Amino acid sequence: MRFNRVFMALPLSLALVLAGSGCVSQGERTEEDNSADAVLESKVSNIQASPVTPWNPEPSKPLIDPSAYIHPQASVIGNVTIGAKVMVSPMASVRGDEGIPIFVGDESNIQDGVVLHALETVDEKGKQIEENLVEVNGKEYAVYIGERVSLAHQSQIHGPASVGNDTFIGMQAFVFKSRVGNNCVLEPRSAVIGVTIPDGRYVPAGTVVSSQAEAEKLPEIKDDYAYKHTNEAVVYVNINLAKGYNA
Repeated sequence: MRFNRVFMALPLSLALVLAGSGCVSQGERTEEDNSADAVLESKVSNIQASPVTPWNPEPSKPLIDPSAYIHPQASVIGNVTIGAKVMVSPMASVRGDEGIPIFVGDESNIQDGVVLHALETVDEKGKQIEENLVEVNGKEYAVYIGERVSLAHQSQIHGPASVGNDTFIGMQAFVFKSRVGNNCVLEPRSAVIGVTIPDGRYVPAGTVVSSQAEAEKLPEIKDDYAYKHTNEAVVYVNINLAKGYNA
């Protein structure tokens, strides 16, 4: 009997997985079937509103440009803006349910396993927590990602944080309570915590920058720097991936 119960449960489990991946064929359906599918879809959708919480009494839905592509195995939740031609790859998590808002500029890319999240920006009385916000162009954000930014595999941007235009955040790099300038490179497994990285600097692989004095001494990106043009190539590839997947 135990074997039969397990065996009978398998088709339902398989259906849930396939429905979430978009692999279930439609065929002829009854009204009851369609209603059940609607409930299932609302539960497994990878793009959804934030939940009601003590600090967020009204749900917020993501705002995503039609030319962006969000992979079905990525997650975009809550008060998030995704710009034009943005590519969001499998297993990425962009979660605007605590620190909000999160903004991702045009032609940026969020690669496999990347996490964008932030500290609480509104308390339970509805008051903004200013120290957990960053100001960019006169507006406040929990996380701000500029235009043509590459967030490479498994990197993390945890707000309050901002990343300037044309910057490359390398594999497994970490940004927290920091501002990273334009045209910067964070090499793989580097980290910046509580600092401002000036424009046109790079952080060597594995380096942890946690004081402003260290940040000011970072090397400048010059013509002989090995990764000077890496971001341009990565942005080109991901813009075309977004276009191709949408087609």
